Amino acid sequence: MHSWQDIVLALGSIVFAVALIPSIRSEHKPALWTSILNFMVLVIFVFTYASLSLWYATFFTGLTALLWGILALQRFVKNK
Repeated sequence: MHSWQDIVLALGSIVFAVALIPSIRSEHKPALWTSILNFMVLVIFVFTYASLSLWYATFFTGLTALLWGILALQRFVKNK
């Protein structure tokens, strides 16, 4: 059974992931360093959640980190 904290953190990450979809689809992108820093912090959160066995939070925070990574890549390509 998963803890209520795992479920709350996972739901928050799902909301953040869904909120990033319009930015990924848009031609307007966040600043490159904003995307990179968000990606890096979320990757640290992923390892932290995994160390606490918060598997739902780990997965969905990983998904959110991936979306920030996509935004960083899109901005990098756009800046070239």
